[in-house]
Amino acid sequence: MQPETTLLINGVVACVGFLMTMKLIPSFSPLFIAANLYGRDMSKTSDKKVPEALGVVSGAVYLVCMFFFIPFPFMDMTSDGNGSLNFNQKEFIQFIGALLSICCMVFLGFADDVLNLKWRHKLTLPTVASLPLLMVYYTNISNTFIIVPKPLRFFLGGELDLGILYYVYMGMLAVFCTNAINILSGINGLEAGQSVVICASIIVHNIIELSGPVSTYHLFSLYFMLPFLGTSLGILYFNWYPSQVFVGDTFCYFAGMTFAVVGILGHFSKTMILFFIPQVLNFLYSVPQLFHFIPCPRHRLPKFNAKTGLVGMSKATFKSSDMRFPGPLILRIAELARVVDVKRGLGEDGDVVECNNLTLNNFLLKTFGPMHERSLTILLLAIQVLCSCAAFYIRYCVSAMFYD
Repeated sequence: MQPETTLLINGVVACVGFLMTMKLIPSFSPLFIAANLYGRDMSKTSDKKVPEALGVVSGAVYLVCMFFFIPFPFMDMTSDGNGSLNFNQKEFIQFIGALLSICCMVFLGFADDVLNLKWRHKLTLPTVASLPLLMVYYTNISNTFIIVPKPLRFFLGGELDLGILYYVYMGMLAVFCTNAINILSGINGLEAGQSVVICASIIVHNIIELSGPVSTYHLFSLYFMLPFLGTSLGILYFNWYPSQVFVGDTFCYFAGMTFAVVGILGHFSKTMILFFIPQVLNFLYSVPQLFHFIPCPRHRLPKFNAKTGLVGMSKATFKSSDMRFPGPLILRIAELARVVDVKRGLGEDGDVVECNNLTLNNFLLKTFGPMHERSLTILLLAIQVLCSCAAFYIRYCVSAMFYD
């Protein structure tokens, strides 16, 4: 079957996925509430129950769509002379391995939503789910060479074999992608919205590269991204302000693993990282709290002011003795750089410190002041779009300085 025909079928599958997601989420929402899988929106005055973990519905719809799509890319309708149809076994194994990793991540993400696992488990789960993907890469591709940037070729040569370190890098990429979306969250529409922007950026990149020498890899990526875009737009509709459902950790893990799969098997993992610039910045900004150098509260989402209807910075309050090295040094440097709002000398003994929670959401609220939750989401998604534009500039303009 011609790639153009297969892509057309894939586009139809994506549209069906969108319609199924739009249909099923309202149908399943009451069932989630009945099963006590619900929460209350802390940025609203309403005490309405909002169903949680609806990302499992979009993930399930995505997998069903991909299962139905499986025969089309790999069956050559010409006969081999014995009455059997030709079959591309190598690409089929990669396709099934990728779906297995995504399926594992949907299951493990839903387990996290139900069981409320600890942070150390959030690092372990993506590592386990990425194992089928890494095994498929090892048995079918097994290429661990990287192209050395021009300034380093005098010392390292044109190519460098990383060996086992390349698999460590791919495993870390899967862990980062799944958790990066989860860390940058907490307001209506943000998790699904950033995933839609990243997905659209990947699709544009794949389309640009279809005329290049590695078009097969980017065609493979498009097969995964178009249905993902369809199902993600469906859940974004219900998760947009005012949110009718919460996507849960399930969607964050599912989205992150899908991106990691296409980045690894599509051979554009470095470009993939460029599409995650806001998530990288949010992670770096969050490191002191994530690694508990500075005390980290359970929830770091912006604080809602019921009188004004706006959200502002949420803050962590703790004793200075509760910080671990190098927490005090990091906080002092961040304070001098004016990227953190810090108040010292609080409490009866003057030993209490208060600072804003270290997320990109709170940083923007510190910079621009309190704003409506929907405005904050739009601002963050606008930053995501601008960073994608910067990623394309780096990929197609700046990279020429370092690679042939």
